[in-house]
Amino acid sequence: MADPLSLLRQFNMQRKTIVERDGHVIFGEFSWPKTVNTNYVEWGTGKDGTAKDYYTLECLLYLLKNITLQHPVYVRQAAGEDIPIVRRPDRKDLLAYLKGESTTAASIDKSAPLEMPTQVKRTAEDSLESAQKKPRYDEGASQKLKDQLIMKYGDNQEAGAQGTGANIKDLSAELNKNKISEIKKKIWANRRTRIKGDGEEGDRGLASFADLESDRTKEILSRERQWRTRTTILQSNGKQFAKNILAILNSVKAREEGRQFKPAAPPGSAGARPGMPPAPRQPLPGYNRYVQEHYRQADTEGFKIDTTGTYAGKTLKSVMDGRQGDGVGKARSAPAMPPPAVPRPIGQPQQQQKGGKRVSRTPIIIIPAAPKSLITMFNAKDILQDLKYVSTEEKRAAGAKRENDVLIQRRKEGALTVPYRVLDNPGRLNNAEWDRVVGVFVMGQAWQFKGWPNEGKPVDILSRICGFHLKQQEATLEKNIANWAVTVIQLSRTKRHLDRAALLTFWEKLDKHIVKHKPHLRW
Repeated sequence: MADPLSLLRQFNMQRKTIVERDGHVIFGEFSWPKTVNTNYVEWGTGKDGTAKDYYTLECLLYLLKNITLQHPVYVRQAAGEDIPIVRRPDRKDLLAYLKGESTTAASIDKSAPLEMPTQVKRTAEDSLESAQKKPRYDEGASQKLKDQLIMKYGDNQEAGAQGTGANIKDLSAELNKNKISEIKKKIWANRRTRIKGDGEEGDRGLASFADLESDRTKEILSRERQWRTRTTILQSNGKQFAKNILAILNSVKAREEGRQFKPAAPPGSAGARPGMPPAPRQPLPGYNRYVQEHYRQADTEGFKIDTTGTYAGKTLKSVMDGRQGDGVGKARSAPAMPPPAVPRPIGQPQQQQKGGKRVSRTPIIIIPAAPKSLITMFNAKDILQDLKYVSTEEKRAAGAKRENDVLIQRRKEGALTVPYRVLDNPGRLNNAEWDRVVGVFVMGQAWQFKGWPNEGKPVDILSRICGFHLKQQEATLEKNIANWAVTVIQLSRTKRHLDRAALLTFWEKLDKHIVKHKPHLRW
């Protein structure tokens, strides 16, 4: 659907004439009132629960007319003519979009309600100007078809009637030559009204002749205007399929593939080493009913498997306990002590836990334990949940206590909250918890990754975990940070109203990383 902002940009880039008439702005065949709202949000509105205000079409058109004026002069002139003004923070981005220097703008609200345009009735002058652009019927072709039909059926009939009249003889006193000639002329005249097409050429000629001669068809075709095409009717201003639908489909596909994936060896097995792929399994020979000696009791590798046993007559509890159907219990071997947990390489998801426990899907974020870090366990909730920087000294002065783990609730659209676990001691994590580590704040020193999986190499770790570095704008950047795959977030020392915009980039980067590498987690 056409909207006034897009048409204003299109007409301005193509230098087409924009007509203002009777309080309306006309773009070719579409018209809107001057006071109609566009979908460009005014600066400073729509934040902290306030309603959004939009620039009017008259306001944007007046800015394009006075684009050469300096902003204070433009504001005074617009106030004198009682026209709304464009605020200075919006002026640069708005003009760049209207000139075609940028394809979009951050203040464009694609979900804003838009007013339907009205169809413009063309005046006599407009119809004369556009008459040359309309397709016209060739009157010469129409006359040529008429002449061809007359030549084929008119003159030939008269000539045939006259030619045959010379050879006509009187049949009787009543049917003389003149009477027979008149009868033949009447027959030829009646046959002319019952003419059928002579093959494909005749059918086509008669059909085109009838279409050209139809005044109603000409009148209808002259009034036709193309309103919507098959392309424009499929366009949607409120949704972006590449951002919303495709992300959902990819996450569903990743979850389905994750459920079907079965690890080749358990993570705590003695033969598996971190960072090394599991050894391929040897294919088992096919079953052969005639070679049963291969399935004897002695060939079960000491697992006490009864290859001739059956589950008939047993209950589910007896099967789970390892007892026979007659109720006589067998001694079970004592469970072996599990081997110590070895950190597995980051990026390999663990699908299930022992004991049938439900696997947690809460993402984990690791922050530095150093007191010089801008983000600590004291202020992590203020920075990541409330999107506002509060120094560690202020939190300590307010009596805040340090916690080992902090569970933050990230607020999303639709009044939804998603939990994230924040900690600064990664040494307490087990294999299942390492799978859920999605982000880490780094300070620039390699010793921060001591004791981590992948032998504590920052390059390998940051290729699997999304890295961030929080710094103040006045501070210098660490040398290692420039060499690592880390997103730098800069905060102002005094301007706290800019914290929200800077910290929102953290969640944008983290969401993209989770969708690509950890789609099985809750985010």
